[in-house]
Amino acid sequence: MTTQVAIIGAGPSGLLLGQLLERAGIATVILERKSGDYVLGRIRAGVLEQGMVDLLREAGVSERMEAEGLPHEGFELAFDNRRARVDLAALTGGQRVMVYGQTEVTRDLMAARQASGATTFYEADEVALHNLESDAPSVTFIHQGKRYHLHAQYVAGCDGYHGVSRRTIPDERLKTFERVYPFGWLGLLSDTPPVTHELIYARHERGFALCSMRSVQRSRYYLQVSLDDTVDDWSDARFWQELKQRLPNDVAQQLVTGPSIEKSIAPLRSFVVEPMQFGRLFLVGDAAHIVPPTGAKGLNLAASDVSTLYRLMVKVFEDGRTDLLERYSEVCLRRIWKAERFSWWMTSMLHRFSDEETFEERMQLAELDYLTGSRAGLTTLAENYVGLPYEALE
Repeated sequence: MTTQVAIIGAGPSGLLLGQLLERAGIATVILERKSGDYVLGRIRAGVLEQGMVDLLREAGVSERMEAEGLPHEGFELAFDNRRARVDLAALTGGQRVMVYGQTEVTRDLMAARQASGATTFYEADEVALHNLESDAPSVTFIHQGKRYHLHAQYVAGCDGYHGVSRRTIPDERLKTFERVYPFGWLGLLSDTPPVTHELIYARHERGFALCSMRSVQRSRYYLQVSLDDTVDDWSDARFWQELKQRLPNDVAQQLVTGPSIEKSIAPLRSFVVEPMQFGRLFLVGDAAHIVPPTGAKGLNLAASDVSTLYRLMVKVFEDGRTDLLERYSEVCLRRIWKAERFSWWMTSMLHRFSDEETFEERMQLAELDYLTGSRAGLTTLAENYVGLPYEALE
């Protein structure tokens, strides 16, 4: 079996890359170790940057997003029992974000992949990458008991932090940067109307809280919790009670509660590897970097990687520009580190790091007070939140 680009991973980044390449006439095969239903069952991000929205339009998969997504021109910061709105559109010349769940993005991309007739193997076992530093890389795997050998010209590793792609690269060829935060996020999904029509990021002495949404009738809420906590420690009643305590009084009074559809706890960490390529293997998304969810950059960073790799592959296959291959890491990492900085800054400003009153706590409050009273500060926040521009390859 042969193809031009082998894509490891059928999450949103792998599917989006495949969709863009297929539309450009570049053949792809996607391998995914999980089932399609499992991939769709992942509850993940729901805030899309302007750049990702534009990329989904370019990929021809934006119809349902345009009809059902919720454009947001701002969000709120809450602290000291008060609220301050960040007017994204006014501060960035009209840019905004789109609230549209990662599950729905994946569903749209799956449908487009199936309609295109391009090959995808779900539940592919024993995936292994070979000869990545040669002109003839390949991938072996087992599907439904049959062993396959896939020959490709390039391989895209879109298989996440635990995937095989990054682990195939020798340790001595990578440099790792990491910060682990001493808390996690407990998320609750419910079929209740959102407490407000825009997101609220709340800093409170009891810990951080976030009011988000998936639609006008489905809400997603988060609480900062201890890494020692489990989902079983948090009944729905306890979650709603704690959330109300961390929100400004006027918001808490409007909160509509109900039974949870899903609850989960995710640890927070920052992680980057350099470089993001090894021979003819290119790492994309979580395979190369992870950000804390504060600021909603994870899926959006993966999309900017996809955009860079897609445009690189088009130049290689259409124009023979193999000289640009070495620029992939350089271009991607500039934007990644800026997003890492933004996510680290938002996390540091809004979360409780100690049970004691500390210097850092006073700095958080001073930062929020300054930020919400300064147009320059709000502009910096807004520019990063809607997403920094995608960098051209040349």
